[in-house]
Amino acid sequence: MTLSRRGLLGLAGTTGALGTLGAVGAAPGRAPDPADTAAQRVRTGFEQLAADGYELLAGRRVGVVTNPTGITADARHLVDVLHADARVKLVAVFGPEHGFRGTAQAGDSEAAGRDPATGLPVYDTYGKSGQKLADVFTAAGIDTVVFDVQDVGARFYTYIWTLYDCMRAAALAGKAVVVLDRPNPVGGRRAAGPVLQSAYASGVGREPIALAHGMTVAELALLFNTEFLAAKPVSLSTVRMTGWRRDSFFGATGLPWVPPSPNVPTPDTALVYAGTCLFEGTNLSEGRGTTTPFEVVGAEGVARRWAEAAQALGLPGVWFREAYFTPTFSKFTGKLCGGVRLIVHDRAAFDPVRAGIGLLVTAKRTWSGFAWRTDHWIDQLTGSDRVRKMVDAGAGVEEIAGDWAAGLERFAQVRGRYLLYP
Repeated sequence: MTLSRRGLLGLAGTTGALGTLGAVGAAPGRAPDPADTAAQRVRTGFEQLAADGYELLAGRRVGVVTNPTGITADARHLVDVLHADARVKLVAVFGPEHGFRGTAQAGDSEAAGRDPATGLPVYDTYGKSGQKLADVFTAAGIDTVVFDVQDVGARFYTYIWTLYDCMRAAALAGKAVVVLDRPNPVGGRRAAGPVLQSAYASGVGREPIALAHGMTVAELALLFNTEFLAAKPVSLSTVRMTGWRRDSFFGATGLPWVPPSPNVPTPDTALVYAGTCLFEGTNLSEGRGTTTPFEVVGAEGVARRWAEAAQALGLPGVWFREAYFTPTFSKFTGKLCGGVRLIVHDRAAFDPVRAGIGLLVTAKRTWSGFAWRTDHWIDQLTGSDRVRKMVDAGAGVEEIAGDWAAGLERFAQVRGRYLLYP
């Protein structure tokens, strides 16, 4: 596997003409108490940009790639704030998967139109890349693309590939990119899971990064520009947060949570998503259509022995218990399903990818109805056919994790060059 199209080069600092703005502020070694959250909370990249008087955007015609998560600390949307500020010339908005307003379900987006609050034109970027997306930027009359979207830390969550596509298209169109950083809600102490093999690149993974990358969007932007877009890098600026540490989960940030997509309603959902979203590649429900998507998985006819087998694995940081649910849409609509609920009791010890693999292994062993999707979507999600073939061969969690260990270690070495926070 090749991690980089250009080889492993030196440390990432500033990239392109605009560089990197912001410094890492001091942060306490504990989660903030309610009384002092306001004083100690994380300041996002947008807040840092605003505090600097929008200097990076001075004299530029700006288009913003965002969705409902692009908010200020007091829950105003950045599009509304920027539009109302005479120091910024905001001329367009670009929506990713699920749309600018977040009304579309998985694999869908909102049609182009006008934002009723500001009158700004809104363009749909989902499914567009390369010259086609570059043409959208040109038609919008912008010279700078600002990206501010909350990620959840998993390779197959499409927003980071919207960022990648926008960077590539902006380079083609001669536009600059400014990435406003936000916390990785599941922390960033380590990367986990298999690294994508290039033959399995798709819209849920364009380049060889780990399944749980453990990075923020600004860090990923730096990595993308140097490792994968070196032949034609974009003029890139990353605006850093203050107060965020790699061992911080979202509840410690003091920031309001807005669901980044319809089926990630809480930070707890994000915590397990990198593992249980693998069930999209099977005939089991990943909990869509319930109040706890991705925290429950199952199917019609599944018995309690699956949960018992998963619990017997003894995976750190998580308990598995039997669960029953009736999805209102997606798989098994209106059908009573049996399955497993994940209860994460130690976030620092929990590895969502191993948990997901453990559930796949035990589902295959305990339920005769288990099957992969016929299009082998699991291969796009995991980044190769190795997980599928090893589960089918009866391999256990540790054997499967051992198979990706060397690739993960190589990625970790590259990743370390782009980390902005302690």
